[in-house]
Amino acid sequence: MLGFFGHNLDLTLIEARYLPTNMRTNRILNRHPSQWISLLALVGAGLMAFITSTNAGGGATVDIGISLKDGLGKEPVWVGLGILLFVYALIITEVVHRTLAAAVGGLAAIVALNHYKAGSALSLAETTTLIEWETIGLLLGMMVMVGIISHTGIFEWFAVQAYKKSNGNVWTLVVILCAVTAVLSAFLDNVTTMLLLTPVTIQLARVLDLNPIPLLIAEVLFSNIGGAATMIGDPPNIIIGSMMSESAIANTDYPHLASDGVSFNDFIIELAPGIMLTIVPTFMMLKWMYAEEFSGERIRDVEELESKYGVKDAKMLKTSGTVLVLVILGFFLNPILHVPVSWVALVGAVVMLLVTDPHDLEEPLEKVEWTTLIFFAGLFVLIHSLQHLGVISWIGDQVESAISYFDPDYQFVAALVIILWVSAIASAFIDNIPYTITMIPVVLQIADSLSLDLGPLIWALAFGACLGGNGTLIGASANVVTAGMSEEAGYPISFNEFFKAGFPVMLMTVTIITGYVVMVYWVAEVWKFIFLGIALLGIVWQYYNGKSKGKNWAEALVDDESIIDLTIGALPTKGSEEE
Repeated sequence: MLGFFGHNLDLTLIEARYLPTNMRTNRILNRHPSQWISLLALVGAGLMAFITSTNAGGGATVDIGISLKDGLGKEPVWVGLGILLFVYALIITEVVHRTLAAAVGGLAAIVALNHYKAGSALSLAETTTLIEWETIGLLLGMMVMVGIISHTGIFEWFAVQAYKKSNGNVWTLVVILCAVTAVLSAFLDNVTTMLLLTPVTIQLARVLDLNPIPLLIAEVLFSNIGGAATMIGDPPNIIIGSMMSESAIANTDYPHLASDGVSFNDFIIELAPGIMLTIVPTFMMLKWMYAEEFSGERIRDVEELESKYGVKDAKMLKTSGTVLVLVILGFFLNPILHVPVSWVALVGAVVMLLVTDPHDLEEPLEKVEWTTLIFFAGLFVLIHSLQHLGVISWIGDQVESAISYFDPDYQFVAALVIILWVSAIASAFIDNIPYTITMIPVVLQIADSLSLDLGPLIWALAFGACLGGNGTLIGASANVVTAGMSEEAGYPISFNEFFKAGFPVMLMTVTIITGYVVMVYWVAEVWKFIFLGIALLGIVWQYYNGKSKGKNWAEALVDDESIIDLTIGALPTKGSEEE
């Protein structure tokens, strides 16, 4: 099968189809142990996801009864903070690979937890309950399906179509890729979106002689932004939708707050208008930061590209594509069926293996990023150990204390701003999945103890956790997955390189959302519709004003001259001053 970049012919799949049955059986039984380990990992992740699952695919819900010794004071908190800072120092300085840093941090946190906990040390089985198996299962299932689909040539075909739409203009290509990423992330989830689009982007960049790293960073930033707009777009929103529904709150210590629970439609109504406000500013910032990388044109023979990089196995594409569509449909029906998204992905992966080529596991499993999965496992053990050590609850106490400091008339708006910004900063440096799980009871506690409206606090948490994931390379699952796939392809994304683009974008978008939540939830609800109108009219005005200057549609979208002209037009001229 000829690859997008001229890979050598791989006969594994062909041999498996045409060998006699007895020879097939011998090949299956004589497989390398690593292949059986991979298959067992797929099944094991599914079983653990089932054991530790919540309705929407939340986190580690197995209570293993961890309690700390009496009389320790704040010592476990300071030790936990020290371990966290040490791990981040390893990741930022890149002294060791981030996966090894997370493993070291997880091991150090477990040692500290065993030292401070009452009773005997945690067994290996108990330690595994600290891992978010829902996330691991989702990633593993989607990676297997992407590995199968990648051999059909659909990614190459999509890359050529994106190039055709851009007419060779690099910035237009960036806008197309980022727009597709944002839309797919809103209606799938951003992890799945980046698993699908990262191979396309890398392949396209190679053909056009572009550095794929700026393209991938831009896409993953928009995946987190687009994913924030819906309940199923970003893992933190999935968790909030599950743990903050009316029925879920009714089963907590605060059943009187159940009427403020959120539903699937609430996410779109409350979050989407705010996200719309951030689209054009984010494009403009990326255009400014990557002015050199995102400029110019790359002219290629489209007919040659289409003949060389088309769909290579239409039959497999139809079969695997049907399974993928059913998996995506399962994601959409999550609020109705209440089937964990990890199970949907894992079942889809197994079914796709069965219906494509059940006699070969090597090719599909070659796309599984084991280093990424191990990184997540180590990070989850680290964060949940810190949670048991009291680090994250200590952060929640500080948030409540800061809100209580304000005058009662201003506590509500202070709570909105503080939860938003604390969530954004914390989610940038602590993966936003365990952070969200930990902060949900804190938000309920704040709403109850200070008698504040719960709904807006939920949206502040959602905005902060999702947009804060753009702050660093390890702030969101989509970031880590993209970095892992990029590194596997020979383009490693460093922590600092991502930080230089992601953190400014995070600060800008959260600043915009700060104005949104204050005006909508503290001043008047009508501001939500005003902001939505401003966002839509602003995009239209920006587009037509740029087009009138002869720019293409993508350049017109980020026409900073329009803003300058508008600003200058509002200023008094010298003649008017004399009059």
